Amino acid sequence: MAGLSLKNLHKTYGKVEVIKGVDLEIEHGEFVVFVGPSGCGKSTLLRMIAGLEDISSGELKIGDTVVNTVQPRDRGVAMVFQSYALYPHMTVYDNVGFGLRLKKTPKDVRDKKIREAARILQMEPLLDRKPAQLSGGQRQRVAIGRAIVREPEVFLFDEPLSNLDASLRMDMRMEISKLHQDLGATMIYVTHDQVEAMTLADKIVVLNGGVVQQVGSPLDLYHTPANLFVAGFIGSPKMNFIEVEVVEAAGGTVTVSGPNMTKISLARVSDGLNAGDKLTLGIRPHQLVPAENGTITGTVTLVENLGNETYVNLELASGKTLIVGLDGDFKVTLGQTLTLDPAPNKAVLFDAEGLAISAV
Repeated sequence: MAGLSLKNLHKTYGKVEVIKGVDLEIEHGEFVVFVGPSGCGKSTLLRMIAGLEDISSGELKIGDTVVNTVQPRDRGVAMVFQSYALYPHMTVYDNVGFGLRLKKTPKDVRDKKIREAARILQMEPLLDRKPAQLSGGQRQRVAIGRAIVREPEVFLFDEPLSNLDASLRMDMRMEISKLHQDLGATMIYVTHDQVEAMTLADKIVVLNGGVVQQVGSPLDLYHTPANLFVAGFIGSPKMNFIEVEVVEAAGGTVTVSGPNMTKISLARVSDGLNAGDKLTLGIRPHQLVPAENGTITGTVTLVENLGNETYVNLELASGKTLIVGLDGDFKVTLGQTLTLDPAPNKAVLFDAEGLAISAV
């Protein structure tokens, strides 16, 4: 297995620049997830690593080898696609071993590798079936098995679970996570589903417009987003944003207020701030706490009871809506007035350019 090094990678199609100078280090054995909205460049970047897209400029290393001009089959990577790409006339056994047969791998070696992959993926009873006789999750296992038998240095997954229903996606997430633990392989996984990213990744790379917005562990990105984009993209439901203005900044404390909240003092973020500065306060739905004399007041316009938790849409005086996450046993009704406070040390302030100032 091997790590990867991406240095100032660019990808252009004519005059259109899709990947705009990506720098990234991926350690051996890491599970790295690329996330971002549609069109952000995550699949293009994965295909550049695989060798399916040319690199316009920059350097890509797999292990110690620069692979910019190396053919895909010689890069030591195996890719699992969204579409499975199975041969319908072949059995599972033959689908898994097809690449080995093309490489003229001896039959006994091929058989051993196929059966070991089937054991790892718990699909030994399926080896004599054809794809039409399999469920979506079973077909995805076959596609992963085809990658395993190649014994690649790096596994690449391009939205492999997007065709599955919600329950099956959860099961397959657990299987892929277990596979990573068992193989200890370097894995790069592309998804638009942040739940997959948060549950699978050692490290998440957030992309937008072909630019890396932030790299870090799932909890780093959740608790300390680098900017408004990451804050709004990571987390479900997404972070609430409230426009505020600095009232006072001194002695390590900043006091802010706005049309949707009364004065609140926050610690450790006064450096470089001045009265009158326009900021954005970000607070996650579960970090808004009911309080008798809270700083935020609104009217309940929607209640979603999910059993263990309840989500509430709160309409503020300005007409802006906040999403509030409450305990499932908290009693709330439509039209009720709620007053809330941000949980201590949980809010994040963003400057006029949308960059995080500090967690507070």
